[in-house]
Amino acid sequence: MSNLSKKRYTITSALPYANGPLHIGHLAGAYIPGDIFVRFLRLKGKDVVYVCGSDEHGAAITIKAKKEGGTPREIIDKYNKQIKESFAEFGISFDIYHRTSEQIHHQLSQEFFLNLYEKGEFIEKFSEQYYDEEFHQFLADRYITGTCPHCQNEGAYGDQCEKCGTSLSPTDLINPKSTLSGKTPILKETKHWYLPLDKYQPWLEKWLIEGKKDVLKPNVYGQCQSWLKQGLQPRSMTRDLDWGVDVPLEEAVGKKLYVWLDAPIGYISATKQWALDHGKNWEDYWKKQPNPEDDSTLIHFIGKDNIVFHCITFPAILHAHGEYILPDNVPANEFLNLEGDKLSTSRNHAVWLHEYLEEFPGKEDELRYVLTSILPETSDSEFTWKDFQARVNNELVAILGNFVNRVMVLSHKYFAGNVWGGSALNAVDNHVFDELAKYPELIEQSISNYRFREALGHFMNAARLGNKYLADEEPWKVIKTDEERVKTVLYVATQIVANLAVLAQPFLPKTSARLFDMLDLSQQGWDKAGAKDLVKEGHRLGDVQLLFEKITDEQVDFQLQKLADAKAKNALETVEATPAKGNITFDDFMKLDIRVGTILEAEKVAKTKKLLKLTIDTGIDQRTVVSGIAEFFSPEDIVGKQVSILVNLEPREIKGIQSQGMILMAEDADGRLDFVNPTSAIRPGSTVR
Repeated sequence: MSNLSKKRYTITSALPYANGPLHIGHLAGAYIPGDIFVRFLRLKGKDVVYVCGSDEHGAAITIKAKKEGGTPREIIDKYNKQIKESFAEFGISFDIYHRTSEQIHHQLSQEFFLNLYEKGEFIEKFSEQYYDEEFHQFLADRYITGTCPHCQNEGAYGDQCEKCGTSLSPTDLINPKSTLSGKTPILKETKHWYLPLDKYQPWLEKWLIEGKKDVLKPNVYGQCQSWLKQGLQPRSMTRDLDWGVDVPLEEAVGKKLYVWLDAPIGYISATKQWALDHGKNWEDYWKKQPNPEDDSTLIHFIGKDNIVFHCITFPAILHAHGEYILPDNVPANEFLNLEGDKLSTSRNHAVWLHEYLEEFPGKEDELRYVLTSILPETSDSEFTWKDFQARVNNELVAILGNFVNRVMVLSHKYFAGNVWGGSALNAVDNHVFDELAKYPELIEQSISNYRFREALGHFMNAARLGNKYLADEEPWKVIKTDEERVKTVLYVATQIVANLAVLAQPFLPKTSARLFDMLDLSQQGWDKAGAKDLVKEGHRLGDVQLLFEKITDEQVDFQLQKLADAKAKNALETVEATPAKGNITFDDFMKLDIRVGTILEAEKVAKTKKLLKLTIDTGIDQRTVVSGIAEFFSPEDIVGKQVSILVNLEPREIKGIQSQGMILMAEDADGRLDFVNPTSAIRPGSTVR
């Protein structure tokens, strides 16, 4: 049995930043999983509200405005419209798509802040924060970049390293630079209000680590464990910015609420607006009820880069407030890669949703299907256009579309579209019905446990069941000798088509609607799935429609060329180099003992994605070095390669392996790594100077 026992559900998908269009990585992270889950809940007759909206505050918006030479309002209006229209055309079934720039959201965010302020939950303190002297302003987290102290990524932001996922503070960064002037900012005193996350750590450990151990997905639980193990620190809930929600205190004129305080509250303000529009009580979906059994079940669908905010920061805020329910689950997905590389908005290495909708009109479900089949549910996955073509042509067209088309065409050809019972069901027919009846429960189990790829697989197996049945029974041959048997075969096959129409609703809503239209049936609830008589004897079917078309080589080639053109354009553009670090003395440099070495052996480090264990001949000795290059080089390809190695770096244990040095790598603007090595063979142990 599934675990969807509650009657009311509050479902959220991450608020997309209104500073750019949507791409397939967004869909695979938060929106397709959320939409499948919500559609299923509705089919089960649950009371559910599904909310989302544009995140329209924070430094990302103002940075985009400066880049495009516009105002923050112009930016958010432009992208909110585009995002909202793309979601609607694609078929994401939000009950409301709201905006954090709306007054109702500002008021609710300020109420939250004041509630915590009046309870004395905040720590008020003066601190030194980065200030750009050239632009005469304090720098928000995203206006500061530098080197991550954990993974050495030189493009880390002041709030988070997007390479290793670590939550940061601006002062954690090594060699910080202002994104406005490119110069090193100074530290200047300012007052802010901090949420003492360290105070809530014991509660979070009990609620999250103990209470959610068997609830959260392993990738989510592991991240939460890691953050709590490091120890939580107070986090500023206010910023020195000129765009956002005003801090509602007289002494805080010119300051705004931290975007990760106001953005999650956007889920609540969206629900509040929806309730006003539809005569509902928003508190039923967000606040604790007198009887805990009546509390709504809150579930956040997000990508892995937002886990800390939805599992730690926002729950701590809700807990501190005291009146609100807490998340039941946060089934975050990992990242989706594209054609062997990371998705990148800055490099235009993406499949943009609005462009897909223009270039593949009417093929929304094809993209839904492929993305669902490769969802990065527990680890990163990859989208390629060749795989897209193969899945559409070999699965949607050849299995689902082919089966439905044959049933419809034969029914119209032999019986003018009428459905007749014919002769009695035989053992094969009954076996098919018995197998068909298993799929609703299998799909429900998978969906209720957030295994959407698995659920889609069950759905396609139901289509394969129909395909095999029709192929085995060969009604096009039997019609010559036994018309009554053909009536029975097509009756059984039509019931399978009707069941597929029901089962498709969470995954392929537009396909499901076409199936019901072809069958001339009204939409059916999940309770009808598995039934043997969804289409009654004597019913007349509607007209035949083509469900899917093949994706051509020309279409794939066009998309691949777009990506290649974007890559070529990026290569031609001048990329500003990372600013130089502070000067060191010649004596400091001479302390570095860099040698030429040769890689003798290479192997992947177990349970890691980025690490290789290398055995290197340094000319002095043979030593082990652990290096984070596995995403760019295969072990077998680098054996025999010469490298530059810092041999007098203090040994360090990494994943239980003693690493004795560091190989030098060059990193380009998009994060690609390459070896720093001699252009011709040279004796191992030769010094680099």
